[in-house]
Amino acid sequence: MAKRKTYSLATQSIRLIAGLVIMILIVGSALFVANYYLKSPEPEQDIAKQDIAKQHIAKKSPMHSRPVYEVFPVEKKQVHKPVSLPVVKRPKKLPRVAIIIDDIGYDRLIAEKFLRLDARLTFSVLPHSPFGKQIVDSARRKGVEIMLHLPMEPVEYPKIDPGKGALLTLMSPDQLISMLNKDLDCIPCIRGVNNHMGSKMTAESEKMNQIFSILKKRGLFFIDSRTTSDTLCRSSARLFKIPFAQRDIFIDHRSDSVFIRKQINALIHTAMSRGEAVGIAHPHHETYKVFSEMLPKLKNKVKLVHASDIVHTLG
Repeated sequence: MAKRKTYSLATQSIRLIAGLVIMILIVGSALFVANYYLKSPEPEQDIAKQDIAKQHIAKKSPMHSRPVYEVFPVEKKQVHKPVSLPVVKRPKKLPRVAIIIDDIGYDRLIAEKFLRLDARLTFSVLPHSPFGKQIVDSARRKGVEIMLHLPMEPVEYPKIDPGKGALLTLMSPDQLISMLNKDLDCIPCIRGVNNHMGSKMTAESEKMNQIFSILKKRGLFFIDSRTTSDTLCRSSARLFKIPFAQRDIFIDHRSDSVFIRKQINALIHTAMSRGEAVGIAHPHHETYKVFSEMLPKLKNKVKLVHASDIVHTLG
């Protein structure tokens, strides 16, 4: 009898312990499941709705993913001393300055801000840009001149991509001319062209001659952005008798208001020294801010003209 009682007590103890273990496992599982659903991300349907909403916002946004604006050449520091104008013998005509706003086509809002300025500007529009044609329509109504900002291969390619429609040095003549014509047809009502990047392409004489032969047929001028000191654009322009000019000052390759003011003053100095100058800026908000502040001074010192007013056929 004692053995049976001992056996019975042992059995009951085992059953009790097993029951407690099972209960703990059940409660633990329930807590785990509850914790998972309470802290997990939103259900898949909600996530999908958020993704659709983000895509919708992106489509309506005026700012698309922009390409690299420019690869600026390394230039020697130039000291621009202030010009002391004679009081009596002030020139009758103000020196002329053309300011080109490059890389237009990816930000409608900043383009509209520049269009609201009381200034004669030239917009250089990237081909195949999402808002290029809409901005061109607005610019034409404001009397702003339009150029094509033609993407060309830089020395840093392919690490740095000049963007859609780029002309590359490895292209055959047929490929190069075909791409060039597509780029030219992409932006309506252009008067001329300047290069976007192109530190490698503009140093290739044969390639530039092929490009200039098409520009000649279309009656377009060319302004060399001078992204390299090795550029051969001038000799090609002389060969094909294409109206030509080159960039004197990059205004905003450092997005700093003090630096931008300094560059605008350098542009004024260059124009006063030579009678005319070409400045290239980019659609930065800091550039717009400084330019709008300095516009009265610019108009007092120089005459703002379109890019087409400052090109010359080389003899």
